[in-house]
Amino acid sequence: MRRKPSPDTRRWERVALAALIILLVGLPLAVWMDMQHIAAARLRSQANDLNSMISSIRGYYASAVVRRILENHGTDTQVIHNYESVPGAIPIPATLSLELGRVIADKQSNVSYRFISDYPFRGRSAHTLDAFESKSLAALRADPEQPPLILATSSGTASKVRLIAPVLMGAACVQCHNRHPDSPKTDWKIGDVRGLQEIEIQDEISTSLWSFKYSLAYFLLAAATGLGFILMQRRQNALIRGMNDELASANDFLASVSMKISHYLSPQIYRSIFSGEMEVSLRTQRKKLTIFFSDIKDFTALTESLQPEALTELINEYFTAMSGIAIRHGGTIDKFIGDALLVFFGDPESKGTAEDARACLRMAVEMQKALFELNLRWRKRGVEAPLMVRMGINTGYCNVGNFGSSDRMDYTILGAEANLAARLQSIAPPGGITASYETYALVRDIAAGHALPPVHMKGIAREVVPYVIDGLVDEEGNTTQVFTHSGDGHDLYLDLGRIDADAARNLRGVLHQAISALDNKT
Repeated sequence: MRRKPSPDTRRWERVALAALIILLVGLPLAVWMDMQHIAAARLRSQANDLNSMISSIRGYYASAVVRRILENHGTDTQVIHNYESVPGAIPIPATLSLELGRVIADKQSNVSYRFISDYPFRGRSAHTLDAFESKSLAALRADPEQPPLILATSSGTASKVRLIAPVLMGAACVQCHNRHPDSPKTDWKIGDVRGLQEIEIQDEISTSLWSFKYSLAYFLLAAATGLGFILMQRRQNALIRGMNDELASANDFLASVSMKISHYLSPQIYRSIFSGEMEVSLRTQRKKLTIFFSDIKDFTALTESLQPEALTELINEYFTAMSGIAIRHGGTIDKFIGDALLVFFGDPESKGTAEDARACLRMAVEMQKALFELNLRWRKRGVEAPLMVRMGINTGYCNVGNFGSSDRMDYTILGAEANLAARLQSIAPPGGITASYETYALVRDIAAGHALPPVHMKGIAREVVPYVIDGLVDEEGNTTQVFTHSGDGHDLYLDLGRIDADAARNLRGVLHQAISALDNKT
């Protein structure tokens, strides 16, 4: 199953990308605004410098030229506003300012200069003042000492600064204006504001912007690189997500396969292989194990009485129940051989030789109890003959590990002790458990049994003393006896360890009735 990125991850990626794009787009805008600010500051500085320069020129002209001529009573030289029409005349300071403004405007297309007064000489046209000029004139007459007034504006790619400074009346100017016949005002005083001196400078921001061409090129290159990195990172993230999805799918597939494989292996073997504890190679080792072997009595006759489908269902149900018990007690299921079951204790996990033997015996006893319950269930389904299972247990040294070829191997056991467990099963009573002396010596503290006559078994060199297990010993040292017998018309399973005094009285009455009925049969 492919894993998709969470919606939160996708959303945060889009937010981060949008934020970065906004930052990259906002960089030129920030530069543009800085250029506007720089241009306005530069224009204000230029306007102040030009105003100071013109004011200085006019002041110098008024004091060093015009005053000296006037102090000499204008002999041979006239100081008049219309100096061009009188040979040898020189302009008054106001006319000089106007002339300087025209000269500056001719040389600098982005600079204009105006000398404005609301008291023009007679014969001159009146000046038209806009709102900024009218407001500035009133403010400067109220406070001539304040700094020049500035109005900065910008539109599109152009910035414009207007600077207005007061034209103050000096001594020479007062003397000239108060006695000049064309002057509209004859009571001027030194320091009065005669008019305004306005300087206007315009500048195209694109011109200033071009001065930063290398910085702008660097910013654009950085933006392109950053955008390329983002796109590459997104592509890489998509590639990594795809790889993760493929890995997740592969992991899911492997998990599914391993789960299927686990049904073909004993859980202990499966865990050892997939945890890396066991190497999958043709290696064996010699260990002391407790081996369990069981076989169904008269299974061949059972196969003839049942249909193949019913037999398959029955044998699978039997092995499912027996396998669950074996796993619960810690046994390693070696294999199913037809109707036989081979289980061993002590590898790959062991609790010690004695405890492994006890666990194996407890498992066998529980299997017999489970088989009785299965027989009751099968009889209700029409299985006439009950299943009777013989069980054999032996403890000894075996070779255990991987046997086979490099292409196909089984984890199993080999050795005479494994064969002895199978031989002990063959002499066990139906529904009973037979153990070797080696096993009985290890479990006699939890089980009671009786010895059978010594026998020689095929493939076993030594004489064997079998022990039939009568039952487990409870905490008080009493043997829990179990009586079983099955045949046509009867099933007997009597576990005295599970019957209390009341149940025993009731059961005794039933058994007496059964015995009386059996006596009548004879």
